[in-house]
Amino acid sequence: MEFTPEGPKAIPLWINGRAFLTMAPSFFEVVNPQTGTAQYQVPLCGADEALEAVAAARAALPAWQGMNSAARGAALGALADALENYAGHFAKLLRGDTGVDDALAQADVAAAIAALREGESGASGVVGVVVDSSQPLSGFAAAAAPIWRAGGCVVVKPSPKAPSAIFALCELTSRAGWPGGVVNLLQGDAEAIGGLCAAEIDRLVYSGDAALGAQVGAIATAAGKPFSMRAA
Repeated sequence: MEFTPEGPKAIPLWINGRAFLTMAPSFFEVVNPQTGTAQYQVPLCGADEALEAVAAARAALPAWQGMNSAARGAALGALADALENYAGHFAKLLRGDTGVDDALAQADVAAAIAALREGESGASGVVGVVVDSSQPLSGFAAAAAPIWRAGGCVVVKPSPKAPSAIFALCELTSRAGWPGGVVNLLQGDAEAIGGLCAAEIDRLVYSGDAALGAQVGAIATAAGKPFSMRAA
């Protein structure tokens, strides 16, 4: 999607197994730190889009919970295999968004693959996951994988500074045969987090820098939502 013939492309939301386009009041430009060039724009969403994403997760929850743990584990394994097959592409996305070198980008992809393949189950339900730009892909995978293993569904709110790899992973869930609504993506900043907390999520999880996590936790606490933080 192009806003102008010469403008950067927009990265949409991901809701109910497909790209979800919205015309938000404002947009954030994702700038390549190495070149200073604007690569993408992301919509800065709020309560309406949060409700759409959470409703999709809530609708998908009974069927995903109803699968046995082995079937959900197989779905995570299929996603890990698909991510491994596209590891170079994901590393390129991470380099473009965050400016890290190739070794760090590859390490983030490898850590995400490991998180999808290994680990224990967490709490279930519909969970909002907020991720900063420090380790976008592995931070998301490490926070979301235990939820998925337990039969929970996720609405992720990535950093607007580093959204592309997480969006690509959402696309990959569809190719790996995941049901729509098990993973949803909401673009935005603090207003999007507030929208998630105002919607019917069961809890909010944050992955990343502790200082930013404290701000996210304050939003959750003000809304009366249980909150947990995973340090990067």
